[in-house]
Amino acid sequence: MARVALVTGGTRGIGNAISARLAADGFKVAANYAGNSEAANACAKDLGVAVYKWDVGDEAQCKEGIAKVESELGPIDVLVNNAGITRDGFFHKMSAEQWRDVLRVDLDSLFFMTRPVIEGMRNRGFGRVINITSINGQKGQAGQVNYSAAKAGMIGFTKALAQECANKGVTVNAIAPGYIDTEMVQAVPEEVLKKIIGTIPVGRLGKAAEIAGAVSFLASDTAAFMTGATLTMNGAQYIAG
Repeated sequence: MARVALVTGGTRGIGNAISARLAADGFKVAANYAGNSEAANACAKDLGVAVYKWDVGDEAQCKEGIAKVESELGPIDVLVNNAGITRDGFFHKMSAEQWRDVLRVDLDSLFFMTRPVIEGMRNRGFGRVINITSINGQKGQAGQVNYSAAKAGMIGFTKALAQECANKGVTVNAIAPGYIDTEMVQAVPEEVLKKIIGTIPVGRLGKAAEIAGAVSFLASDTAAFMTGATLTMNGAQYIAG
C-alpha cells in the first residue's frame, strides 16, 4: 500500500519539485498551498497529486487540513515542512508585524503541522519529518533577521525532535538549500543575481530537483539510520561545520 506524503507549500518552486519527485517514487502526495489557486490547479493536473488549501501559520486550519488529508488519502507517513515566507528589512526598521508574520509561517508552522501527525507516526513505528530550512538559518543574512531566526529555529527543532523519536522508527531531518533557481530567485535584478552566483563556488544556482532528490532519500527506508541531520546544499557557498 502506498505511503502518504504531505508537502507544505507543495505546488510551486522547490515544493512543486518535491511533490513531483515523491509522486514519482510512488507516494500518495498531498500538496498544501496558501493562496495561488491557479498554480495549485496546474500542479494537480500536471503531477496528478491532491492539493489542499490552508494557512500553515494557523493552528486550527492545520488541524482541519491534516484531518481532511488523512480521511481522503490515509495516515500521513511523510511530512515535508517546506512552506515559508519572507518579510525582509533591516532590523532597526523592522515592524513587529514583519517579525510575527515570518515566525508564524516559518517556525510556528512546524508545531502546527507536526504535532497532529507525530503520535500516529510513533504508534505505527514509521515516520519521516523533513524540514526545509535555509543557508540563511546557518550563516545569517543582513535584512533577514526574522527569516534567519526562524530558519535557525527549524534546525534546533529538528535536532531535538529527532532525539525524542529515534527509538520509534521516526526520523526527523532538515535540508538547508542555498540559492535555488526558482521564480522567486529569478525575480531578483540581473546584476544582483550575477553577484550572488559569483559567491557560489560551483558557479551556478541550485536546481529544485536537486533538493527534491535529497527529500526522496530522506523519505526512503534507506535513510532509516539518518536522523537529526541537516543536509547543506548550497554549492559550497557556506560550509557548515
